[in-house]
Amino acid sequence: MERSYDAGASAGARIRQLRSERGLSLSALAAAAGIGKGTLSELEGGRRNPTLETLYAVAGPLGVPLAALLEDHDGATASDEALTARRLHVATEDGTTTEVYLVQVAPGRTRRSPAHAHGAHEQLVVLTGRCRLDVDGAVVELGPGEHHAWAADVPHSYTAGPAGFSGVDVIRTPD
Repeated sequence: MERSYDAGASAGARIRQLRSERGLSLSALAAAAGIGKGTLSELEGGRRNPTLETLYAVAGPLGVPLAALLEDHDGATASDEALTARRLHVATEDGTTTEVYLVQVAPGRTRRSPAHAHGAHEQLVVLTGRCRLDVDGAVVELGPGEHHAWAADVPHSYTAGPAGFSGVDVIRTPD
């Protein structure tokens, strides 16, 4: 079962507004995001709650951080079958948005992330458990207290060890 982000959020309206501001057609954004045009239409119309995977897929082509599509408050959550992310803080300064999330990945699960917006950078500090991070084919194994930073405008994935993992994920995206 896929879970969506916090109930009552208006991600669809935000997506529609950003798509319109960028002069993208529904078809063009759907193709760039790798999702169906009907799915995108239902999201924009508020008839479907997006999964975390869908939000990330749309955020990249729109050139915005995930925070631009979530509810605008700390504590907002987004999840899918593998990962739950709780927004801890978002700050915008000097043309850059910094998002801080507490992430948890279920035991043995993999969360694949599409490339974020051009110029985005990400860093992860593992708090508990073990994580196998694959950034565009380069693999890093992380345990508690270990950290890795990378250019996040390429595909990447997190695979949890047998006990899962939790960590703090920081994403900096130029506006």
